[in-house]
Amino acid sequence: MEKTIREQLIELAEEEYKKFSSNLLPGINNILGVRIPALRKIAKQIAANDWRSYLEKASDEYFEEIMLQGMVIGYAKAELEEKLSYVKKFDPKINNWSVCDSFCSGLKITTKYKEQVWDFLKKYYSSNNEFELRFYVVMLIFYYIDDEYIQQVLDALNTIKHDGYYIKMAVAWAVSMCYVKLPIATTTFLINNDLDDFTYNKALQKITESLKVDQETKAVIRSMRRV
Repeated sequence: MEKTIREQLIELAEEEYKKFSSNLLPGINNILGVRIPALRKIAKQIAANDWRSYLEKASDEYFEEIMLQGMVIGYAKAELEEKLSYVKKFDPKINNWSVCDSFCSGLKITTKYKEQVWDFLKKYYSSNNEFELRFYVVMLIFYYIDDEYIQQVLDALNTIKHDGYYIKMAVAWAVSMCYVKLPIATTTFLINNDLDDFTYNKALQKITESLKVDQETKAVIRSMRRV
């Protein structure tokens, strides 16, 4: 008899990996300990079959079950409108950075429909929910840091005001990626912005940690730190 999704997950669970993941996700207490490549393999298998029925009935009891749903939505073959309807249904389940970032990385349909998805994302920009906002910011990181969108991205990052740690870290990450990819536009932004000191300094730190930034430039970036 074919094993259920949960049975597969429980079989793949590793106690040491569970401890490792739990340390990275404080407050998330429903982790089994299944590695990401194993989850992706199962997600691809589901997406190749009746994925709609799976998503309709999928359980949210375990962290990996939620992660799996996000991956399936990413892999599933569907028109944009249908895909975005599943994104909308899934977003309320995001309650940690790992599910958020994994989900965003899988929404590669965005590269084909950048303008439409940009419009779709606007409602998340206005959200007060920490992980809805992080979803918005991480989508910008993965799909919109380019010549066409850079100014809109920087303007959005500059006006996000939220005290959530995972928002501040996402904005800092986004600013650092903007700098790595488009340093001229981002340098202008770094000189004049409305970021809070924590987020601004974290962005500078992340820039200096990048292997794509030379040592001389890193020294300049460090000198821009707010005391």
